[in-house]
Amino acid sequence: MRIFLFLLTIALLFSAGFYFVYNKENLERVTSVANVFGEKSGIEIVNNWFPKTNAGWEKKNSEDLYVSAKSALVVNYDTGEVIFAKDADEHLPVASTVKIMTALVALENASLDDSFTVSENAASIGENVMGLTAGESLTLEELLYGAMLVSGNDAAIAIAEGVAGSEDSFAQIMNEMARRLGLVDTRFINATGLDEDGVQQYSSAHDLATIARYTWENHPEFRKIASTYEKYIAATNNHKEYLLYNDTNLLTSYPGVKGIKPGFTWDALWCLVTYAENDGKKLLAVILGSEDRRGEMALLLDYAFGKYGITLDHPELDL
Repeated sequence: MRIFLFLLTIALLFSAGFYFVYNKENLERVTSVANVFGEKSGIEIVNNWFPKTNAGWEKKNSEDLYVSAKSALVVNYDTGEVIFAKDADEHLPVASTVKIMTALVALENASLDDSFTVSENAASIGENVMGLTAGESLTLEELLYGAMLVSGNDAAIAIAEGVAGSEDSFAQIMNEMARRLGLVDTRFINATGLDEDGVQQYSSAHDLATIARYTWENHPEFRKIASTYEKYIAATNNHKEYLLYNDTNLLTSYPGVKGIKPGFTWDALWCLVTYAENDGKKLLAVILGSEDRRGEMALLLDYAFGKYGITLDHPELDL
């Protein structure tokens, strides 16, 4: 009997071990832990879309238009065909367009209804803010509205700390995400896009278009947030009320523009990533280091849609 019980125990232990090993991947897929990269989804990032980099792509048709921007790129959203490019592979600071990657990392690693408590560090950041108060708790979805619509640096830091424990750890995840997307001309140091003395943060028009396209294509919740013009967040027991307006250029003045994200710092100057669609044609455009991102983005969109025989009127923009 003792021998039988001993053998039965060994068999049960072996079966339990085999079950754990066999199901480890599935256990990881359903974990609710949000601060370890990839654990929530358990799915490897696969990106098969890039702007087409044929010979001379980085300056394609650049002689057709003058733009003050240091770098610019317009691509066909579906095919990746480059329609216009000006130094589209140049490393440049990109200001708050960084928050596109902030949103992507958050959406890949947490759920929209996850609640994050605002730290004193996040609440005191300054510059563009949502207006968060230390000690408030907001959902990831609410914080994403703050980060994307009003470019709230406080919201971006609250997201970073909530997902990864610290902004530095979150920036490491951002860089890992860039690597997984197949990007080599991007380096993140924070979740906000703010300049930091002595530390270089950069991307390129090519890489930003790739990040924006992957995020827009794979996260309908991001599309909804980035295309929202006005968002009211009612007060709860955990936070005060918020009324947010989208400051993305051309969202209400250029036909077919759906979003995505503007940015400005003194180092980066005026930056803008834009998604637009008209008559079945979808475009993704990036402007970095511009003196007039609004006017130059409209010029680029007119040019690119015109390549497909699409002419657009935008009287509100021309006022």
